[in-house]
Amino acid sequence: MSSLIERLKASSKLKDTAVLSESKIFHGKEMVPTPVPTINVALSGDPDGGLLPGHTMIAGPSKHFKTSFGLLMAAAYLDANPDAVLMFYDTEFGSPQAYFESFGIDINRVLHVPIMNIEQLKFDLVHQLEEMKREDNVIIMLDSMGQIASKKEIDDALKESDKADMTRAKALKSLFRMITPYFTTKNVPFISINHTYLEQTMFPKAIVSGGTGPTYSADNIWIVGRRQDKVGTEVQGYHFVINIEKSRFVREKSKIPISVSFEGGIERYSGLLEVAVELGYVTKPKQGWYMPVNPPTGEELAPSNVREKATEGRDFWNTIFDKTDFKSALKKRFEIGHIAMLTPETIDVKKGKKTEIEV
Repeated sequence: MSSLIERLKASSKLKDTAVLSESKIFHGKEMVPTPVPTINVALSGDPDGGLLPGHTMIAGPSKHFKTSFGLLMAAAYLDANPDAVLMFYDTEFGSPQAYFESFGIDINRVLHVPIMNIEQLKFDLVHQLEEMKREDNVIIMLDSMGQIASKKEIDDALKESDKADMTRAKALKSLFRMITPYFTTKNVPFISINHTYLEQTMFPKAIVSGGTGPTYSADNIWIVGRRQDKVGTEVQGYHFVINIEKSRFVREKSKIPISVSFEGGIERYSGLLEVAVELGYVTKPKQGWYMPVNPPTGEELAPSNVREKATEGRDFWNTIFDKTDFKSALKKRFEIGHIAMLTPETIDVKKGKKTEIEV
C-alpha cells in the first residue's frame, strides 16, 4: 500500500475513513435470510441471500400483504440476532399484537413508537440513529410512509384552513436525506411500507407516493400486486406478485410470485415452480403433472410425476436444490451481474496513461 494513501487516511478527521478493500462499511454487512427462498431472491437475487442493511420499500394498494412482508423480514432478523430489537414506527395503528405473534415475533423485543407527523418521525429517528452503535442489532420499520401527515397539514386543520399542503414531499425528502447515510454506517436494515397511486395517462403506471426523497434513498423498491386464489366461488387466499421497481441487487422489472392461503399462511416454496419450469428443472410429462429433472443430463429425479400440490412441499424442492444447480440458475436469472465497464476495445491503458482508440 502506498505511503500517500496511508498519509491521507491518517490525516482524515472521519473515524470510518479506510482503504476501500478494508472498509467495514462495505465488507462488514450481515445478510439475513428469510425462510422463503423467493423472498430472498426478491431482496438479493439469491435464494440463500436475504435482507441487508439499507432501505427496503414495500409499496402497493391497501390489503396487499405489505406489512406482513416487512414483519417476515423483521422476524428473520430477530431470529438471527437473539439480542436484536425491532423499532416499529407506527402511523396507521393497523397492526395488532396478533400480527407480530403470527410471525413468531416476541412482542417484548418490539419498541412501538406512535408517530403523528413527519417532523416527529424525523426528530426521534435521527436522534435514535445518532445514538446507535454499529454493533447494536436494530431493525427499523415504518408503517406507513403513505399515511404520515406533515405538521403544517395538521396545523392547517386546527386553524380550519383547507389550503393544499405543499410541504409534505419536501419534508419527506429532508427526512430521508438525513437518515439514509446512517443505515449503512450503523448497519441498520430499514423497512418502509408505502402506498401507490396511478399516473394520469392513457396507460397508467403505479407510482410510489412520497416524492423523490424516499425513492432515491431506497436500495430496494417493491410494488406488490395481487389476484385472488379461488376454488369455485370461494376465495382460498391470494397470489401476490412482487414487482422489482428498483434494486441494487436484483434485475429491475423482475416479477416474483408469492402465494398466501387463509389456512396455511405463506406458501414457503411458492413462486419457484414457474421459474423451474421456465429454466428446465421441472418438466410437465402431461397436463397437471410435474417431474423434477437435472437439465445437463436429463436425469429424472424423485419424487416424479406429482400433482401441483405436491410441488409445494419440502421434499420436492430439497431434491432439486440438493441434486441440481438450480440455485445458481436462479441467481443467474435474477441477480444483477457486474461486468467490466472499460474494455480494451474502448480504452487502452499503458503505463498509467489512457489512450482513446480511434473509431
